Amino acid sequence: MDAALTLHPSDGRAAVALKAFGRIIADWGLSQAQAAALADMSESTWKRARKPGYAGDLTHDQLLRLSAVIGIYKALALYFDDPLARRWITLPNTGPLFDGARPVETMIADGLPQFLRVRAYLDALRGGM
Repeated sequence: MDAALTLHPSDGRAAVALKAFGRIIADWGLSQAQAAALADMSESTWKRARKPGYAGDLTHDQLLRLSAVIGIYKALALYFDDPLARRWITLPNTGPLFDGARPVETMIADGLPQFLRVRAYLDALRGGM
């Protein structure tokens, strides 16, 4: 059953997801610690994972996290102008999901369910629901 829950690097999707995730993290200006927490990895694993040729596996949960971040990034780019789209994730937010916290902090604290709520929230804002 582990094989069904783990994405092996030879699959190719893991490398693509990690590359896109790394670019998004850089664009948002997040720290390595934040990137690792979002990906549900230790900082040392994240440092290895962001390099080409990473030989580790991604769990199903990690792949869903990376996918959700990519969707959030796309939704932000479609809904906001560039400066705000890049900063939104790190700005305090009084929206119903955040209670004054920064969206990135809520996703790190609350895990995958919050990633999915944030993505759905942004899709609803831009009229995608």
